[in-house]
Amino acid sequence: MIIEKETKSNSSNSTHISGSAITMMEFLMLLWRKKFIILLFVVLATIFGACYAMWVRPSFTSDVLLQVNTKGASSKSTKALGEMGAVLDLASPADAEIELIKSRMVLNYVVSVEHLHLKAIPIGFWDRFTHSEGRLDLDSLIIPEKARNGKWTAIVKSDESYSVVAPDGKEVLNGKVGHVYKTKYAEDSLTIRVSYMDAKVGQRFKLLQGSLLKTEQILMRSLNVNERGKQTGIISVRYSHRYPDRAASILNTIAKTYLRQNVEMRSAEAEKTLEFLEGQLPAVKAKLDSAEKILADYRYSIGSVDMTGETKAHLDKEGQLQRQIMQLEQERQAALRLFKEEHPNVQTIVKQQSKLRAELAALKKNAEKMPLTQQEVKRLQEEVAVNNEVYTNMLNNIQQLRVVRAGEVGNVRIVDFAQIEQSQSKPNKSRIVLVSAVAGFMLGVLFVLLTYLLRNGVKSASEIERETGLSVFAKIPQSRNRLLRGHRHLHHGAPFVLQNIDNGVCEAFRALQTALTFLMPNPEHCVLLVMGLNPGAGKSFVSLNLAATMATSGKKVLLIDADMRRGVIHSGSKFGLADVLLGLATLDTAVVSKHDDNLFVMNAGKTKLAACELLRGDAMDKLFKEARQKFDMVIVDTPPLNLVTDAELICPLVDYSLFVLHYGRHSIEEIKETIDRVKRYSDKPAAIVMNHCEQEPGRYGYGYYGKGYKSK
Repeated sequence: MIIEKETKSNSSNSTHISGSAITMMEFLMLLWRKKFIILLFVVLATIFGACYAMWVRPSFTSDVLLQVNTKGASSKSTKALGEMGAVLDLASPADAEIELIKSRMVLNYVVSVEHLHLKAIPIGFWDRFTHSEGRLDLDSLIIPEKARNGKWTAIVKSDESYSVVAPDGKEVLNGKVGHVYKTKYAEDSLTIRVSYMDAKVGQRFKLLQGSLLKTEQILMRSLNVNERGKQTGIISVRYSHRYPDRAASILNTIAKTYLRQNVEMRSAEAEKTLEFLEGQLPAVKAKLDSAEKILADYRYSIGSVDMTGETKAHLDKEGQLQRQIMQLEQERQAALRLFKEEHPNVQTIVKQQSKLRAELAALKKNAEKMPLTQQEVKRLQEEVAVNNEVYTNMLNNIQQLRVVRAGEVGNVRIVDFAQIEQSQSKPNKSRIVLVSAVAGFMLGVLFVLLTYLLRNGVKSASEIERETGLSVFAKIPQSRNRLLRGHRHLHHGAPFVLQNIDNGVCEAFRALQTALTFLMPNPEHCVLLVMGLNPGAGKSFVSLNLAATMATSGKKVLLIDADMRRGVIHSGSKFGLADVLLGLATLDTAVVSKHDDNLFVMNAGKTKLAACELLRGDAMDKLFKEARQKFDMVIVDTPPLNLVTDAELICPLVDYSLFVLHYGRHSIEEIKETIDRVKRYSDKPAAIVMNHCEQEPGRYGYGYYGKGYKSK
């Protein structure tokens, strides 16, 4: 007969789905239960963050401030250049200047001058961890190409001397600070010069001759260049280095190099334009002289011709219209660089040009009414005036360009040079430790949550009762006591319920005893079988503590360890169940009183035969019959059901069965399948015990019940 719970008719046909959703209250309770795991993550992360903060080498940040005149050159140069200022204005937006600062044109020179590709890296774990590393600066280092990938080491000998050790371990030279040394090695030569050294005797440095290109790329990525404000032309350049004086020196070299190249670029442009104008000047002068000679010859041939006021006004008006047309053409060409031909701005300029050309054509048509001699004189005078204006402008431009070339005018100036910073910028140790602690907390929470969600086992007693038809007699809470972890307490220690009589676990076992007493068909002189689905469910713990609970109530109880493969309940006797089944011992010789006058224990014993072969005979049945006569209760602890068949062979011989489930680890399908398999061998009544139960939010558990009834 199986004890079943009544369910509603409609619920038997419904499918129950165990979801993995979790409410906020459950989540908070889960975090509180696992607070020590989360605390462990926080502690470990904090220790890791503190070690990382100590391991990172300190760095110092300096900055230099530049001003770029994005509207043109300085006011002084603008006045000197005059109209040519528009032609030679090389000022560019701040974004373009930022890219120029980070260009190889600037950084290549900086890397070479500051010797950034030459490195002497301190060696020593503890020195780095305690920030007691020395310093060694190199001005020159040429390693033979064949041995460049090897490990070259410099060792400090005294305050002013050092030695260099080759990759093969041989000392190749001894030198002093400030001197250049050159020695032969690998059919080549090694050259080195140490400019500065501050290290204790015995400090070792790894020498590296890096690539110029890679060093430029590293420097480019390390520079923080940005414009302060919007279109202010003020550019800030920041750089961090391990040594504050090196950071300031590198930044100042960058600023000076950029300033010099900016000036050189403008001077070079002025030089090219000056060269072109000086080359064209003789031709323009010759053309002007030719026009003046032609006008003089014509006047001489026809005699003196006086021009009327009307003719002069006509000539001035025509020149003015031609200049306006040329100016509009320049504006149209500038507009076409930004807009298409159909754009309204371009079309407006075209209409203005058409209007002026029509006016000029009408003016020339009126000029045809003048005498021929005056018309010819007018034409020759116009040609002389145009050539003279071109020649005069060219002379002015040449003079202005000579001023630019001599003055080296640029559009960049250094506002603030980099200064040596005394306080380090990185690492921020307190921030690193704080971030590490927060990250550890988040990882701990994530670990606990994932562990909870990945445990898809059933946790509801009502669900188990509804799906299996068996009653859940007890829910034994999870205890923080170390005795509940592992099997050590089962070997030699006293049962948990005898050591903690007021614990919630004890209350759960008392409730289990009560349920068995009232619901078992024949609670006197019966055999109770305790089975677990998988290892770790705690069936041996349940068997031992249930036996101890019944023994304290006055019943004479026998606990048999039927796990003849890996028995965990020790009695202290050299005989056990295997010996009794083989006929090598009797029940009286194998049973030992332990922990209580009413509690008797029989261990599993040892045998070379298969356990299932010993259980198939009548010996086990005879043992149970004899035990029923001598004891009020016999509790049998068996191996896990899903591993071996021992429990299935013993089940038909007992009076009652208990299935021990681990809270949250078994799926409902696994539980039903195991129970159905046992039912095929026996129709004896059975019940379920849930072990390792966790306190659920909003529910009343045994773990909290016992705290209110402690003995005084």
